[in-house]
Amino acid sequence: MTLELQGIGVSRGIAIGKAHILFHNQPDVREYLIPKFSVEQEVDRLQAAIEGARQQLRSIRQHIPANAPTDVASFIDTYLLMLNDSSLTQVPIEMIRSRLCNAEWALQLQRDALINVFNEMDDPYLRTRQDDVDHVVNRIHRILADENVADHEIPDGRLKGHIIIAEDLTPADTVLMQHQEIAAFVTEHGGATSHTTILARSLGIPAIVGIESVRRYIQDNELLIIDGETGTLIAGADDAITAEYQQRQIAFKQHIASLSRYKSQPTQTQDNKAIKLLANAELPEDIKTISNSGAEGIGLYRTEFLYMNRSAPPEEEEQLSAYRDVVESMNNMPVTIRTFDLGADKTVDGGRNLSQTVTNPALGLRAIRLCLNQPNIFRTQLRAILRASAFGKIKIMFPMVSTMQELTQAKLLLESCKQELDNEGLDYDRHIEIGVMIEIPASAVCAEIFAKEVDFLSIGTNDLIQYTLAIDRIDDQVNYLYDPLHPAVLRLIFMTLQAGKHQNIPVSMCGEMASDPRFTRLLLAMGLEIFSMHPNAVLEVKKIINESNLKNLPENTLQILNMSNPFDAEKILDKINNTHRIGL
Repeated sequence: MTLELQGIGVSRGIAIGKAHILFHNQPDVREYLIPKFSVEQEVDRLQAAIEGARQQLRSIRQHIPANAPTDVASFIDTYLLMLNDSSLTQVPIEMIRSRLCNAEWALQLQRDALINVFNEMDDPYLRTRQDDVDHVVNRIHRILADENVADHEIPDGRLKGHIIIAEDLTPADTVLMQHQEIAAFVTEHGGATSHTTILARSLGIPAIVGIESVRRYIQDNELLIIDGETGTLIAGADDAITAEYQQRQIAFKQHIASLSRYKSQPTQTQDNKAIKLLANAELPEDIKTISNSGAEGIGLYRTEFLYMNRSAPPEEEEQLSAYRDVVESMNNMPVTIRTFDLGADKTVDGGRNLSQTVTNPALGLRAIRLCLNQPNIFRTQLRAILRASAFGKIKIMFPMVSTMQELTQAKLLLESCKQELDNEGLDYDRHIEIGVMIEIPASAVCAEIFAKEVDFLSIGTNDLIQYTLAIDRIDDQVNYLYDPLHPAVLRLIFMTLQAGKHQNIPVSMCGEMASDPRFTRLLLAMGLEIFSMHPNAVLEVKKIINESNLKNLPENTLQILNMSNPFDAEKILDKINNTHRIGL
């Protein structure tokens, strides 16, 4: 009997292999009091466990293949940095001494406090970082309990070609999977923006998340078929279904191998329309991956990493060094730096929150609102970006602008920083371009007004879809409603593109929609000429663009903009993607 389960496809590819079920039991953490004379012994026990976790992670890092993407190592480095952070190393020790409690309980209390902070974050990507805290703490807990850590539940060399079924996985697990040639993985939890799924995409491991209670329906060593694009898991497939997916698997591998020839080709449609492909970057380590992707620059450089996990915001010289390194590494290709998109709940100012806790941080003091609320921190960043512009082509982008007043204030602060640099005799690009993120419905509706005051617009589809449809895309209860083809979303995108056209300024898209090959031709037809995406998606999108002819697309686009039924919209999208061929 064939069983088909549906989850969220987060890493493309077809895998066929036997199931291996992992049961990562959570450590049973209980509180007990310790006598005063045992306090230092308990402290030593915690410190030894932390050092043990550090050694394990270093060992895992050594297993990373030399040809793996550079961001693979950065995930493990993140864990190692967390193990050096006082919030995990010193605070629990203080609790042991003050409360006379066991190490496990002190660590658990601090874990709960940190998770609460992340749970309140408004940014879905940053909110998923709570998983990293959990993974590190669980690793330490298992060492304290003298248990095997989750990574060692994947036996070395014995599961080549298997499909891992688990409640959840760590990035460290994923690295070991790639090293041991695991075919794919399926988890009960997780989202498209977690470190694990991002890493799976970088490593090319087919993956599905969000199949609730999947371990109840699958047996160990049962033959499975995984489609990481559609999020489909098939068990008990007959010979015909298996043969079909084997052919799909071969075709997909041939397709991926064929993409390398597009790296040196210009990006243009069959009717000679030039399109620009840029990459998104989050960490300095991403630059090497971007350079190897064939991207023409960076369309979104996130700066939040400079502000996280520290007791005070970064000084101007530290930021200048970071931005200069990036722009010089890009060899005069453009770099669009987004000013910090932090929220009301994120600690960046001397260890205290920048504002009072709010009921819904997503609708509170965040992004440009927080920048303007904390002008000294904002000015420091603006000065650093301006100074870095003397070393390469930099653009400045303001996030989550919703009113003209916010844009005016930001521009005035920028002009004030320019005047300061002039007075100090410091170099910068006096014609530096500025733009705004269009990521909430209000800014999309008013895009033409903003377009008169800036040099460019950039559509952030992740938040635009989320705010338009009033759903949290990493919430398992409602993320099925996250629909880029919703007519309200498409009309807001089209409205923004038209605003740029009317005011003769460029409009880019830097959300996940830009990197999804399903939407490439639709976005081309709507008028998008600048795509910014994860580096690994560049060649895939370039292939589709280079095989497209814009003259065949507008009619389908007008139809899809007016579709009220999502199934009808999908049919139109399939028509655009499946019937369009070179020369048609």
